[in-house]
Amino acid sequence: MNDGRRTRLALGAWTVAIVLFLLTPIAIIVVYAFNPSNVQGWPISGLSTKWFSRTFEDQGMRGALWLSVRAALVATTVALLLGSAAAFGVSRFRFFGREAVSFLVVLPIALPGIITGMALNSFFTFWGVDLTYWTIVIGHATFCIVIVYNNVLARLRRTSASLVEASSDLGADGWQTFRYITFPLISTALVAGGLLAFALSFDEVIVTTFTAGAQNTLPLWIFGNIRLGQSLPEVNVVVLLVLTVTIVPVVLAQRLTRDTGALRRGAVPAAGT
Repeated sequence: MNDGRRTRLALGAWTVAIVLFLLTPIAIIVVYAFNPSNVQGWPISGLSTKWFSRTFEDQGMRGALWLSVRAALVATTVALLLGSAAAFGVSRFRFFGREAVSFLVVLPIALPGIITGMALNSFFTFWGVDLTYWTIVIGHATFCIVIVYNNVLARLRRTSASLVEASSDLGADGWQTFRYITFPLISTALVAGGLLAFALSFDEVIVTTFTAGAQNTLPLWIFGNIRLGQSLPEVNVVVLLVLTVTIVPVVLAQRLTRDTGALRRGAVPAAGT
């Protein structure tokens, strides 16, 4: 066996070990969601779905779930609008401090979540703003904007400016150029950014802790029950729900990003005809 083959086998084994290390705890939680006993022990005594009905009958859980969904949807909408606008401004225009603006936009997600949460809490307290649903949305939007901004900016930088110039030369105004040229080229980046922003907002804990006040989002509901050792079978079911809700948009965003090259190759000839 030559050195190249041994290296590939070693890297493959190391990769499998890392994947197992990351996914084994998740798999255990998924199995525990079907545990008929309220005692978490291994191996489980059987498989049952009885905790699913009890979980969805829990008013506190349903209220936390609905709050998380509403906050994630609004935060994602805000992020799509502001993140796209910032990306267009930085990509299309040259002005003093452009790199500083880009740095400031990205800063909230680069900082530790506890720093962002404390800063927002201090800001709201200083101005006498009560911690409500809207403070949660503002807190989530600060880092969701970064996700959309990075996706759209990367796409705009890979998009040929000659397409926009050709559209203008052919008599199209700004809105027509955006509608028929720019938007189709960045649409998958917007969808991918929106899906990732929603997933990030939906399972956010640290920033939410400082901006939610007395309210409970679903991740805070999970954290509170685990900390107090209450309703652990229901927590396992909710964790399975959160995994599903989080994984689906991430997988879709990954597929959209992967297929971007093919979409753009098909769009460019169509635009030129």
